[in-house]
Amino acid sequence: MHSASFIPILLLQLTFLAVLHGAKWTYNGPEGEHHWSKHYPYCGGAFQSPIDIKSELLRFDPTLRPIEIQNYNLSPNEQLTLGNNGHSVQISLPSKMHISSLPHRYTAAQLHFHWGSSGRPSGSEHTVNSKQYAAEMHVVHFNSDKYPNMSMAVDKSDGLAVLGVLIEVGEFNPAFEKFLRFINGIKYRDQRVQVPGFNIRALLPARLDEYYRYDGSLTTPPCYPSVLWTIFRNHVTISRKQFLDMATGLYSSHAQESSPVPLNGNFRKPQLVDSRVVLVSFKEADLSWINTGLLVTILVGSALGLVLIVPLLCCLFKQKRAGAEQDKSKGVGYNGSEKDEYGSRV
Repeated sequence: MHSASFIPILLLQLTFLAVLHGAKWTYNGPEGEHHWSKHYPYCGGAFQSPIDIKSELLRFDPTLRPIEIQNYNLSPNEQLTLGNNGHSVQISLPSKMHISSLPHRYTAAQLHFHWGSSGRPSGSEHTVNSKQYAAEMHVVHFNSDKYPNMSMAVDKSDGLAVLGVLIEVGEFNPAFEKFLRFINGIKYRDQRVQVPGFNIRALLPARLDEYYRYDGSLTTPPCYPSVLWTIFRNHVTISRKQFLDMATGLYSSHAQESSPVPLNGNFRKPQLVDSRVVLVSFKEADLSWINTGLLVTILVGSALGLVLIVPLLCCLFKQKRAGAEQDKSKGVGYNGSEKDEYGSRV
């Protein structure tokens, strides 16, 4: 009993020391994700994120309600801080924004992004049946019913709720342009600019009722297993230029450093699922138009095709046989015992 509670306390103490002493971490190299657990023990523990959301992990849960968000449409008069923290682009969010459809009120704190590179535009952290998207957005909320702020909630098992949005390169997205047009002001680490408020809801997919839900962790050190994850089923798109604004225009190094380090490929690889299941708010039967309607169409079309093709083949076969019989009769002369293709004497 005592040893079970001692382990989490020890992990917290070790993690606190790492944070206190500013342990450096990156996504690649000697301080890359495979070495995170040396300074941040939770990164090598259980219930880590992201994961590959495979079909065999899914379980429909009829109690999952559509995600309800409040006060996401911000006035341009409200100033938001857009920053480069060396690991991502981050936007601070006002505390009036919150999720109201969970057992507790979860208040928004910030949103940030993960993306690939210009040469490999695959940078989402969560994957779906091994498909990796170009990028991923995380809108981070903390349990404000139980904890006064993000710092107090971040290491608690019920502390955080994150909305994950998968992003694909495709059509231009005007909502993303609301902050991307200021990105040149945060090219280097620790640079920040103020941007006018805008409708954060427009960054999310149109449907908030279809999503994957599981218990996981922060995807960056200290990797606390404190996140209730909601990954929306439907992705959003941004243009290639918008993607490249993030993938090629930012650096994880400070402006004064002589050798700038590009900020891209800032995603953690999928982690072990362990014994977890992924709850889904939708039934795969929602794709019944594929399983039934489309199947019926294919079967009917195939049947009609057979009806048309079989007589045509028979006709061609008979014509070919008749031609062969004529050639034979010309070659050997009249034979009173020969019959035509219908069995009559000729």
